[in-house]
Order: sequence, then structure tokens, then C-alpha cells
Amino acid sequence: MRHLPDFEAWAIFAKVAESNSFSKAALALGLSKGTVSKAISRLEERMGTSLLHRTSRHLSLTESGRVALTRATHLLEEGEAIEAEVSEDANNPYGVVRIASPISFGIQALGPILPEFLAEYPRVGIDLHLSDSRVDVIAEGFDIALRMGDLPDSSLRARRLFSIRRPVVASRAYLDRHGRPTHPRELSQHEVIIYSHIEHPHIWRFSHPEEGRVEVKVDGRVHVDNGDVAMGPLLSGIGIACQPEFFIWQALRDGVLEELFPEWTIPPYGMFLLTPPGRARPARVRALLGFLAQRFQKAPWVVGKMERHWWNELHPPFE
Repeated sequence: MRHLPDFEAWAIFAKVAESNSFSKAALALGLSKGTVSKAISRLEERMGTSLLHRTSRHLSLTESGRVALTRATHLLEEGEAIEAEVSEDANNPYGVVRIASPISFGIQALGPILPEFLAEYPRVGIDLHLSDSRVDVIAEGFDIALRMGDLPDSSLRARRLFSIRRPVVASRAYLDRHGRPTHPRELSQHEVIIYSHIEHPHIWRFSHPEEGRVEVKVDGRVHVDNGDVAMGPLLSGIGIACQPEFFIWQALRDGVLEELFPEWTIPPYGMFLLTPPGRARPARVRALLGFLAQRFQKAPWVVGKMERHWWNELHPPFE
């Protein structure tokens, strides 16, 4: 039966040859002199040849030792490089973070803030995948996935980051032409832009602190499966829409859009952050998580701020 190479012993051999001393090699590696000596003896027994000439005052390579040294040194260097790359320096993270995000959220909210992160961490790269389909985080090798809406049962680590309000809005042009509805039930008589990438897109469910709950059936000429596409007809006055607030907060603030019956609310979207199972995260991933936590805490469209224990987990320095 073929056995694996004794990588540790070869790395020790390279250090002994470099320092010309068992004692110096042991000190450099944090091992006892006896452990170093046994590793060399183990290699020589396995190879059936001597790698070192030993005298009481001198240590030198045999011909077999010289042949082996180049590869053994390369093995030691590669091992050190692998450990450095995987463990990283928490104060100087590097490498690529693979992140998946819903298309519209990635375009409207995530993409615009990533240059700031990249400037702060010049050795970190971003591989951003935008999709409204649910990606397989583990199989596709993602470090982070952002998901909006409900979550299925999963072995992934998942936390609810915050909620996003979904106001019902219309442009002044639409309201001037068609009048302003004063109650959700009146939406059934209006032109509504339908977002089709959800269950029951034609049923809007409202709640009111005093009047309770109302379900309204809505429809219109425009059906889209992407929120960015809905913005054109909405701003042009084609119809009324229910949009996540990260799309429209600026237009609401500037008076371009108006919110209808704000005392009635449609359930907000939850924004969830998913990471692969396991406790350890590379420093580059922890850095991005902390950055996103800080930036989203300040976003004007966020409701239901992150719970404190989640904020503490994400917030640097990630000890």
C-alpha cells in the first residue's frame, strides 16, 4: 500500500539544511532538538539512504540530500504560503470574496458602496453574482449570499439583517390623470404595475393599526419580474407600484413620487445574510461583513435595525 509522503519531516529537513544545525532548526520551528533529529532519521529510514553527514562539529548534505533539498525547500515554502493565504492577517486581509445578491438590490444598494470597501481594503477583490434565483451557496462556492424574503430550511448560517419597507407609490402625473385613491380597496379600480417574481403577485395584503387587515386584488398592463424595470413605467405615470424603499426613497424625498395611504402597511421584505456552515470565516469575509453592517445601519430605507448580538458579531475587529 502506498503511503503519503512525510511532509512534516521534509519541511524539517529543509530547515536543517538551511541552518546547518539541528539546534538552530529546532529553535526556528519551535520544536525540540530530539523531534528534529527523529524526523531526519525517519526520512533516511524511509528513503533507505543518508541525507546528512553528521560529525560532532559539522553537518553537511550527502549527494542524496542535495538532490532532495530543492524540492524539500519548495515544499516548506509552499506550506508556509498556503497557511498564510488561508489564515490571513486579520489587520491586512486579502483574497477574493464571492458574494451573491438579488439583482435589484445589488444594483441599487450593494454595488454603489463596494468601491468604498475596495479602497479601504486594497488587497481584497469582489466577485459579485447577481441573480433573483436562489443560488447554492456551498456548491457554487459563495462566501456570502444576500436574500430578500422568506428563507427555506437550510444548513447555512442565516441571520436577518434588517427589513425593507414596501410603500405603495405613484407619480404626480398618474395622480393628476387618474385621481388619488384614498383606501387600499380602491386599487382594484386603478392601473397597477405588477411585480411577478413573488407568490400571488395580484394579491396585495395591507394592515392598519385600527382597521385590521385587507386583501386587494390588483392588475395592470405592465407585468415585470425585476424592480429596476418597474421604475420606468412608475416614474412615467403608467401605474401605481409597491416597491422596496431602497428603489424609491430618493424620489419620495424629492417629491417625484408620492406615498399612498401611509397608515396602511404591506409586510416588509426581510433581508437575510447567509454564509456557509462552520465557525471560521476568512479575514476578508469578516471585513466585508463588518463593512456592510456599518453601511446598512445608516441606510435611510432600513427598518428594524439589526439586533445588537448580530451587530457585535459582524463589527470589527472580529476577535
